[in-house]
Amino acid sequence: MSSPSPKHNGTRESNRLLSDDYDDQAKDKILAIEIEKADAGDVPGVVPPFSWRKLWEFTGPGFLMSVAFLDPGNLEGDLQAGAIAGYSLLWLLMWSTFMGLLIQLLSLRLGVATGRHLAEICREEYPNWVRILLWLMAEVALIGADIQEVIGSAIAIKILSCGVIPLWGGVLITASDCFIFLFLENYGVRKLEAFFAVLISTMALSFAWMFAETRPNGKELIIGLLLPRLSSKTIQKAVGVVGCVITPHNVFLYSALVQTRKIDPKKKEKVQEALNYYTIESSIAVFVSFSINLMVTTVFAKGFYGTLQAHSIGLVNAGQYLQERYGGGLFPILYIWGIGLLAAGQSSTMTGTYAGQFIMGGFLNLRMKKWIRSVITRSCAIVPTIIVAIYFNRSEDSLDVLNEWLNVLQGMVIPFAIIPLLTLVSNEQIMGVFKIGKLMERTVWTVAALVIMINGYVMLSFFLSEVNGMLFGLVVCMGASAYVAFLVYLISQSHNQAELNGFTHLTN
Repeated sequence: MSSPSPKHNGTRESNRLLSDDYDDQAKDKILAIEIEKADAGDVPGVVPPFSWRKLWEFTGPGFLMSVAFLDPGNLEGDLQAGAIAGYSLLWLLMWSTFMGLLIQLLSLRLGVATGRHLAEICREEYPNWVRILLWLMAEVALIGADIQEVIGSAIAIKILSCGVIPLWGGVLITASDCFIFLFLENYGVRKLEAFFAVLISTMALSFAWMFAETRPNGKELIIGLLLPRLSSKTIQKAVGVVGCVITPHNVFLYSALVQTRKIDPKKKEKVQEALNYYTIESSIAVFVSFSINLMVTTVFAKGFYGTLQAHSIGLVNAGQYLQERYGGGLFPILYIWGIGLLAAGQSSTMTGTYAGQFIMGGFLNLRMKKWIRSVITRSCAIVPTIIVAIYFNRSEDSLDVLNEWLNVLQGMVIPFAIIPLLTLVSNEQIMGVFKIGKLMERTVWTVAALVIMINGYVMLSFFLSEVNGMLFGLVVCMGASAYVAFLVYLISQSHNQAELNGFTHLTN
């Protein structure tokens, strides 16, 4: 990894021009004036006291980030965990959500302290061949996540249209969200954040309605949260619960989202203030997403744990199974599920469009109009998604197999977002006084190792069951060797950087 150079100052300045790609300039001026008025009595060099109004001004990016905890892939993991393991994996859902939050807190720290996002810094700090590989990994993960999200939306549209609109038709409708995104973005980031707030509220109300209607066992819920339980029958779903929480593109996204508020990185007290408010906001947002995931898991635990349908339930048939189990009611539960699933799919595909712009622009240093970049990034995901939707629309089982492959794909790419992030936030030359401490560094590397091992288990067990034939096995072994070699390279670069930081301290 190369050491930071004076070009960073020029890069930081040019990135202010890039703010046109994700924020409204007039809105930025208004927000800057509001903060300046509020700061009139502040003492220079001292972090200002807590203010509810300032917390409101910083509220928004964390909720956009939290959408990735609620995408259709997560919802499918929730419902399957509930149906197969009952309430026994709720503790794991809680702790894996906490691990996801910890990773995102590092992402926001990097973005606020440097004024640049993760993809940009990776472009500047790693050799060209590493940068290209990291970009390809991020793009592949984004396409995989988008396929799950778009198909989830398409399933919801099929449910709400009573089957009139086929799966591929729902995919085309969902593809149009890119233009909704551009329309809202032209009116400022606050309008976009308000739209996402509506979608998250829709999810919360839909799944809360289902929770109230099905009335899961409160005692079992509390025991499931507080008492760790794991068995040989539930270990596969346990691994899936952890693997669904951290998505690679979301790590890149959040470091860019936090820059929609103008922070002067030269004023340490302002950076620390922003970190404080963003930490509170993102913690609240992730708690909301955890509550929604908890409701989904417990609804399906109450209705299907120990039943014949438990091992065959998925996104495609979940609504119908709910309808058969709980009937119509005031408002048929099938359509409540469909509304919640649609909100989850639409919000996550739009954040995917957002993430795609930053990933492509950051790694490749692209400068183009935002509508062109949105169309490009959207097309990269929609074209394969349409093909997949048509091909896998033959049966529910084929869609479930597809989802398993996509989950494995996401798990394979996660280390290539987490390791660069941990390397960079531990680098004093990049982070300055906001470099993470030794205790935090050991903690997050432990979390990263745990996530990598869990996803490694998923990949190994999946390939052992799916890989057949000597030729295919040989190709997989060669690919696995290259994968491990790249992983070792990134970890060794992090170790070398840690030694360099220690040497710098000794010489100073």
